[in-house]
Amino acid sequence: MTVIEQPNSQNLHEAIFQKLRLLLVEGKIAPGSKLNERELAESLHVSRTPIREAIRRLAADGLVELITNRGAIALQLSLEDVIHTFDVIADLEGFSGELAANNITNTTLSELEALQYEMMASYARRDLSSYYKLNLRIHHLINQAANNPVLTQLFSQVNARIEALRFRSNQDGVKWEKAVEEHQEMLDALKTRDSVRMRKIMIQHVRNKRDVVVQLLKAEALEVETAK
Repeated sequence: MTVIEQPNSQNLHEAIFQKLRLLLVEGKIAPGSKLNERELAESLHVSRTPIREAIRRLAADGLVELITNRGAIALQLSLEDVIHTFDVIADLEGFSGELAANNITNTTLSELEALQYEMMASYARRDLSSYYKLNLRIHHLINQAANNPVLTQLFSQVNARIEALRFRSNQDGVKWEKAVEEHQEMLDALKTRDSVRMRKIMIQHVRNKRDVVVQLLKAEALEVETAK
């Protein structure tokens, strides 16, 4: 069925982009899967035009690969790529945290506290989707508080590659609880403007996620090998 786009096509295109991004992050479009424009358009009840634009944007963000004769494929990283990417983002987040502790305003700190409160409510409900969205906003806000545009750009580019994996790292209940505790430690360090502590917490936070993801991917690879 052909769908006529609404006059405010800019909002529609943005909504479709965000929807496809969420499907990728939450693993509902699995790594290595092809993004079929026709099927996506039908399932989201839109024409193929906003789907096509969203795929182009996702490719620019590094969440999708455009491969000749195959089309758009959801990004699939090797275990080595995953480890290297997490190691880079750990240092970027550590530097963001250090600068944020030195530069953060009271207004931004209040905003972070509000987001932390909302995130804890999502955690209490075990609403992983809502929790992750708030979690990502917190990390981006800390990065922005660092007041370094180059660092912000690098963080966004590198983090896009592993967003889906960061989402999955909280599916382990014990590890999720640990991540929540670390977020409270971040807030405490920012309140006291302790840049050294903040850098250390941020780096360890990301490395803990890396370890969870690596363990998860190795377990999945073993299951596949055993099933052969």
